[in-house]
Amino acid sequence: MDLENSHILLGVTGGIAAYKSVELLRLLKKAGANVHVAMTDAAQKFVGKTTFEVLSENPVLTDLWKDTHSSVTHIDIANSVDASLVAPATANFIGKLAMGIADDALSTTLLAVTSPIMICPSMNTDMYQNIRVQRNLDILEQDGIHIVDPDAGVLACKTVGTGRLPEPWFIFDRLDALLTKKDLGGRQVLITAGPTIEAIDPVRYISNHSSGKMGYAIARAAEKRGARVTLVTGPVSIDPPVGVECIPVESCDEMADAVFSNLEAADIIIKVAAVADYKPVDPATLKIKKTQNSKNLTISMTENMDILKRIGELKTEKQFLVGFAAETNDLEKHALAKIKKKNLDMIAANLVGSDDSGFKTDTNKVKLFFKDGASKDIPLMDKHKVAHLLLDTIIEQTG
Repeated sequence: MDLENSHILLGVTGGIAAYKSVELLRLLKKAGANVHVAMTDAAQKFVGKTTFEVLSENPVLTDLWKDTHSSVTHIDIANSVDASLVAPATANFIGKLAMGIADDALSTTLLAVTSPIMICPSMNTDMYQNIRVQRNLDILEQDGIHIVDPDAGVLACKTVGTGRLPEPWFIFDRLDALLTKKDLGGRQVLITAGPTIEAIDPVRYISNHSSGKMGYAIARAAEKRGARVTLVTGPVSIDPPVGVECIPVESCDEMADAVFSNLEAADIIIKVAAVADYKPVDPATLKIKKTQNSKNLTISMTENMDILKRIGELKTEKQFLVGFAAETNDLEKHALAKIKKKNLDMIAANLVGSDDSGFKTDTNKVKLFFKDGASKDIPLMDKHKVAHLLLDTIIEQTG
């Protein structure tokens, strides 16, 4: 399911990392989730409940006797949520949850929850590594509760080690993955993204405006839907998707090597990268210097390998190949020609030049074309939603 319109219980316990829960709540609300917050008494020593009430736009549950509109408010919340998330989860709370103890509003509510539960341990390194805490985490994991492992680094107590609460965006991402249908489970997806760069000399190169945002969005969506994902990526300024094998490359030749090394294992190949069509014949080994006698510079170029076309030649009947086409005119004509020329099963095409679609934007508007001449419009929307609609279509086509 999508986090938009979902109902989430956010539990906050008494750790210094409780301040991160405020940002986590903001991310959930931005995604369109309806969030109910439950706090322990200790959590309120770090962050006041008013902050969570204002941001969640719901009453915060802290006391089963005072913060209720009925005698069973905690049951009403437990029955209504699609998932529960405890961040941070202290050693004390982990122990109570593992033993089924219900002595406050949050622990009592969670015992009545039947939807997925995710907890994010956060504490001193020695506490986290303590055999009893690890035993309690093992019990929770065996009970089907999802554990987000803490990060390593400098902790509030100045200890250096494991125990730090992950950043809110990471926790948000893992909750989103937990609630996403796993209809790509067991499939291997190979994706290319970003631009390639072709060296002119050690400091200059030829490239294009691809930001990698669309390819990365597809990689994230495929991973969340249960696929094993390999992402071959040109140089971009985007954090690597969680749970995805990323292979960084620069040139077309490097991308080709990475793609063909992983091609045989792939069930679905989605080539989003904007690969440079040409490269300098003889890149200079030293920086080309400007001189008074050289007002014009001529660079001899040679054609790069057409990676997509070569994949189309090599792919088996069991493999599904998707190409991307960024066009400036005659979208349908060029897209259908590429499907035939490169033996694609589907192509996603869009016109570049618009402020809200194409390179560098967070939104995209594409049209899907198929081998039989059929087409499907995807209206302007966030690239992450475009990614899921693209994967929906691939699943429809492959069964």
